[in-house]
Amino acid sequence: MNPILLSVAVAGAGAMMYVERKGARVFPAWAIRGDVKRESRWFAQYGQGACATVVAALMWCMDDRELNYGAGVYVPLLGAVWWSAVFAFLIKKLVSRARPKRHRAGEFLGTGVALANWREGFPSCHTACATGMTVVLAHLYPQAALVFWSLAILCALLRYLMEAHWPSDILAGFSLGYCMGWVALASTGAL
Repeated sequence: MNPILLSVAVAGAGAMMYVERKGARVFPAWAIRGDVKRESRWFAQYGQGACATVVAALMWCMDDRELNYGAGVYVPLLGAVWWSAVFAFLIKKLVSRARPKRHRAGEFLGTGVALANWREGFPSCHTACATGMTVVLAHLYPQAALVFWSLAILCALLRYLMEAHWPSDILAGFSLGYCMGWVALASTGAL
């Protein structure tokens, strides 16, 4: 784990939250449309459940390395994605931040248990899961690390460009996923 990278991401999330709360314009004036929008949605799902399941199945079929207790290399991948999603969900429910272009946009509305997507902006679960998956994949397959990190960054960038999350939501999601990826590697003996 790189503590400097994590510190920069956490500090960046705090700084962006401050800028967002002051009312600065943080989204581009243009929107992704047409075929580009339809095609980009595939990249925005990198790290999500179906994608992680397919990647884990491929790892199970193609990589016979064993970690602690005979676990396959797919175990930290699934752990990183699962724990990233669980913690992101819990934080979303605790703080309930309204998404961009929604009623009370950017406000933290307090604890909410009802399913209300419009108030589940912080942190970005897509970014957390993509980052957690990437940490594991880049560690296990360093020769393809650039591809994995490019996919995670593209996923996070698309969540921003589609105005699904504030920049601080994305940086917080990155921080969460980064930690969960390293925790999953450490807990399975993959480090």
